[in-house]
Amino acid sequence: MTIKIADRLPSGQIQEYVEVETAGCSIGPNRFDVDQLVKGKTIVVFGVPGAFTPTCSSQHVPGFLRHHAEFKRKGVDEIWCFSVNDAFVMGAWGRDQKTGDKIRMMADGSGEYTARLGLEFDLRAAGLGTRCQRFSMLVSDGVVKKLNIEAPGKFEVSSAEEMLRQLG
Repeated sequence: MTIKIADRLPSGQIQEYVEVETAGCSIGPNRFDVDQLVKGKTIVVFGVPGAFTPTCSSQHVPGFLRHHAEFKRKGVDEIWCFSVNDAFVMGAWGRDQKTGDKIRMMADGSGEYTARLGLEFDLRAAGLGTRCQRFSMLVSDGVVKKLNIEAPGKFEVSSAEEMLRQLG
């Protein structure tokens, strides 16, 4: 079943490649519990089919980077880019896109969390395996407040600009 507005995000774990060691986080891939990450926060999450792919790299990530300050002014605590890629790839893509501390590059290497969201996308025919559908969502304290899921091959409703429009 696909996640929808007013649903609580499912429990589970995702990974992030951490560039700088901090208390509780070592350099490299770190596993995080989603329930703990979203607790008490307002987060914009945008999902992409794959790191380093054309639309994701030229439009999706750059749009959220460009509008980072506007999201902050509207009360968004964090922006996450989410994909069925491993944490090493997501970390490298974040460096390539210069996301810095503006966008957290969250990895779901096995696609398990994507399946819990009901947002799997079968790209085996293209040699890409099972991926994540392109989407954007606003999550407040773990509850989905806005959700935009793209039709296959489209980039129309999940952009940073559309999410900002929805936030008013």
